[in-house]
Amino acid sequence: QVELVESGGGLVQAGGSLRLSCAASGRTFDGYIMGWFRQTLGNDRESVASITWSGDRTYYGDSVKGRFTISVDNAKNTWYLQMNSLKPEDTGLYYCASKQGSHSNEYYFWRYWGRGTHVTVSA
Repeated sequence: QVELVESGGGLVQAGGSLRLSCAASGRTFDGYIMGWFRQTLGNDRESVASITWSGDRTYYGDSVKGRFTISVDNAKNTWYLQMNSLKPEDTGLYYCASKQGSHSNEYYFWRYWGRGTHVTVSA
């Protein structure tokens, strides 16, 4: 059974940083892509960033480019989202997810999901 568990969320002031982690278990992820989505109040789940299991390709949503960095540690079956220069509009529930193949912005194409971790950025 595949399990994804997020950690690292919390409350931070605008301009601050947080690092989210997603620990995965239950299968090997060769050929998979690992991602982060977020859901903010009143909005659909939004793709934030993704990275191939090999780490050779990354994707970033326009709203986070230059501020967030995604990385993967194959040995630990874990991927990360380093979030810098946080803004109040980054507040939301952050999910990690995984799917086979290439990136998709559409959350319903992603097979495996964590339960989410809250990020709150105060002004």
